[in-house]
Amino acid sequence: MTAQSRLLARADFNALIHALEAQGYRVLGPRERAGAIVFDEITRAEDLPVGRVSAQQPGSYRLEDSGNGRFFDYVHGPESLKRFLFAPEERLWTVSAEGTVSFKETLPEARPVAVIGARACDIAGMQVQDRTFLAGNEKIPPLLKGGHGGIYTDPYYATRRENLFIVAVNCTRSAATCFCASMDTGPRARAGYDLALTELEDDFLVEANSTAGEALLAALPLRNADAGAESAAAEAIEAAAVSQTRRMDTTGIQALLFDNLEHPRWDDVAERCLSCGNCTMVCPTCFCHSETDVTSLDGATSEHRRQWDSCFALDHSYLHGAQIRPQIRQRYRQWLTHKLASWIEQFGTSGCVGCGRCITWCPTGIDLIEEVNAIRATPGAQRAADI
Repeated sequence: MTAQSRLLARADFNALIHALEAQGYRVLGPRERAGAIVFDEITRAEDLPVGRVSAQQPGSYRLEDSGNGRFFDYVHGPESLKRFLFAPEERLWTVSAEGTVSFKETLPEARPVAVIGARACDIAGMQVQDRTFLAGNEKIPPLLKGGHGGIYTDPYYATRRENLFIVAVNCTRSAATCFCASMDTGPRARAGYDLALTELEDDFLVEANSTAGEALLAALPLRNADAGAESAAAEAIEAAAVSQTRRMDTTGIQALLFDNLEHPRWDDVAERCLSCGNCTMVCPTCFCHSETDVTSLDGATSEHRRQWDSCFALDHSYLHGAQIRPQIRQRYRQWLTHKLASWIEQFGTSGCVGCGRCITWCPTGIDLIEEVNAIRATPGAQRAADI
């Protein structure tokens, strides 16, 4: 909380959108598209999914009308902040041969973007990707660290990151597939945002967490919040945490997974997994990608492009004339062990933020928590994890 929390009336929500527009931001927020909540451009509060809630189960997502008039009761949809920073597809550079060979880097447009409605798990996912693309790895020697965190900084990600204004929304509801409380990533946003909103009965409790956020507050019709409003916000967020029925037990999880690479559960999940890659597409932290060169028909120019890829794709494991993970069991094992174990060694944090999207959007309803629990339930596996 800021020293003095403030309240924005729900009826004045347009003032927030207009204030961001006045500062030059392209304003994006949650909108209903094709039966799901996605981020898209908004110009008024009526663009938001007013009164909509999401019913989520393994392999199931649908929107329902609550009739309560609230703006942010839908929890979250398939999208996180990922595509606004790590683009699904982009041109990295061009090469031309007009007498001499020339190389031109093509950085993305630097127009500021404001996203309203990012959840705590989304922001936690962004912070995990910061460690990947901005060299935020604490194991990197300090002498190698540059302005963005290190010599390994991805300039395309960094350009977008520097121009992103985040209006977080603290969750007061949880979906059945959420488990952020057990991953300590939500449902309250603690850092990484500019403004945070908690939706109350007729108002939003507003907290600033950056200089830019504080500056924006000056343009809004706010009133000071009393202790009752702050208490109501805290209770609603806590109720969302308590309501979560899923929990990831991370005790000794690295040893648990690394010591059970030949566990029969990998074969069991492979019989259900379609290797479709849905889980990696909706995950806020997955960063697998492929890079290709596209040459013009006359051979005079070439573009080097990057696009999202998935470790579930057979070709993604192609190396020196062979597929190194030809079986689905190997690809699922790679994804799960990297997400929950290897990531900790690489980046000092788990690659899972507990959003539950991979469970909701898996066509066959595979639940990574169930897979971990099944391995943990094996007596020998439990002893290995406890060592």
